[in-house]
Amino acid sequence: MARRPDARPPGGRVPKGPGRGGSDPRRGAGAPAHDPRSGAEPRGAASPAGPVRADRIAGDPAFVLLGECGRAHGLRGEVRLKSYTADPAAIGSYGPLTGADGRRVEILSLRPAAGAHDILIARIAGVAGRDDAESLNRLALYVARERLGAPEDEDEFFTADLVGLAVVDRAGNPVGTVKAVPNYGGGDLLEIAPASGGSPALLPFTKAFVPEIDVAGRRVVVEPPEDLFAPAAPRDPDAP
Repeated sequence: MARRPDARPPGGRVPKGPGRGGSDPRRGAGAPAHDPRSGAEPRGAASPAGPVRADRIAGDPAFVLLGECGRAHGLRGEVRLKSYTADPAAIGSYGPLTGADGRRVEILSLRPAAGAHDILIARIAGVAGRDDAESLNRLALYVARERLGAPEDEDEFFTADLVGLAVVDRAGNPVGTVKAVPNYGGGDLLEIAPASGGSPALLPFTKAFVPEIDVAGRRVVVEPPEDLFAPAAPRDPDAP
């Protein structure tokens, strides 16, 4: 879940480039409204009616992306798992998930991976060895939106709904595309890939910088600083 407050960051400064702040990145790309850190199933949870067609999951508004399996970890069937939930470990509390290929994916256990807060080591039901684990590589994991409830107010959004939106300025000129919604400890950010190509930049996800959001219309309106995509200045080695 991403939240858009009113305030600008102190001094109106915009962080430069992904990973140049502190972290809970993109808590980010499918963070749910319900924060299940207690491990409880969301109230009113229900499975989608009928069988799930694998060819309709990606991009289907009835499903929310929660994570993605990565490469195998070790020889005993564990996999690396990138979590897009606000609390990375919360991905394990929603019960069985649906893979992009339609398969049922049940997470049996999770533990943190070294080096990245949103990467976990997962054990998946029915995955007993490295070959089985490798078959899950790059498999996106979804949950039915009806199991998540609704955002509590108009300035809360599923981060999965923000990723991929076109970014334009007040005049309608293209700025880029939302690539991710990281949070490095100081509030949610939009990671924007520039329309002209090049390295992405970070913009605070506040009303001052992001005054309009049209999820249905697949776009956001921003008030970007002139140097949004300017390279970060080199650090003065003599600076304290």
